[in-house]
Amino acid sequence: MSFEVTILGSGSALPTLRRNPTAQYIACNDRHILIDCGEGTQNQLRKFGVKIQKINHIFISHMHGDHFFGLVGLLSSMHLLGRDNGINIYGPKELEQIIRLQLEIGGAKMNFNLNFTALDNSKPTVIFEDKMIEVHSFPMKHRIPVNGFKIQEKEKEFNIIGEVFKESGLSLMSIPFFKNGEDFVDENGQIHYAENFIMAKKSPKSYAYCSDTAYFEPLIPSIQGVNLLYHEATFIEKLADRAKATFHSTAKDAAIIAQKANVGKLILGHLSARYDSGDEHLKEAQTIFENTIIAEDGMIFQV
Repeated sequence: MSFEVTILGSGSALPTLRRNPTAQYIACNDRHILIDCGEGTQNQLRKFGVKIQKINHIFISHMHGDHFFGLVGLLSSMHLLGRDNGINIYGPKELEQIIRLQLEIGGAKMNFNLNFTALDNSKPTVIFEDKMIEVHSFPMKHRIPVNGFKIQEKEKEFNIIGEVFKESGLSLMSIPFFKNGEDFVDENGQIHYAENFIMAKKSPKSYAYCSDTAYFEPLIPSIQGVNLLYHEATFIEKLADRAKATFHSTAKDAAIIAQKANVGKLILGHLSARYDSGDEHLKEAQTIFENTIIAEDGMIFQV
């Protein structure tokens, strides 16, 4: 099972030839997730080889246009391509009204259900879970209510060492015990120790997404220790006053958050269109948190 993050859009409000507005595709243990859906996201999905009909969960962080203007177009294309299974959309309570209104005025009738869930912006919340993953939302600090998201694997069962199990001659009844890390007692009362039959378990991995937000230490507990963190860095410190006025972060801000949260790797994104490259952002962040990289459209990260 893989856990990958594809950057579909790494820019801020104004699209450029190099950077689309914000959107990311996450494939985690055969769960297919879109986070934010800026203008042109469906073209980015095609460009970077993502099959749009695989997406079954869409998370929208907030109601600024560069994070949801592409959603109606994406849903319309899903309909035209014959989608008939429902899709789950999570976001601010206003999102459902504006999306349904656009579709209604345009006379569009979807062949699949749009299942909206309004997110609570007051506290960290588990907003989706199944046997493989959990998705958490958590409040951040921006001009309007905004949520960050964390996608986390659930702890997996132990894998059986096939050759050892086969040679043991044990019945299939023992397998659930070993998969849970439990010893098995056979019909003769003999104890078979799980440690002899199982592989070392890999630690569950996690990814956190923080865009858009001013510097905001209260989000740190929600992202503590994640393997990979995406944090907005709209500006560099030369424009720190501009960052504060617009409730955005600098590269330095993002690096401090990454350091305090003890994350594995930091990705900087949501770069202002005023910057031709992220070189200055990278230099600024790496003085505080060395394991930093600048997001570029089309990049794929293994979590």
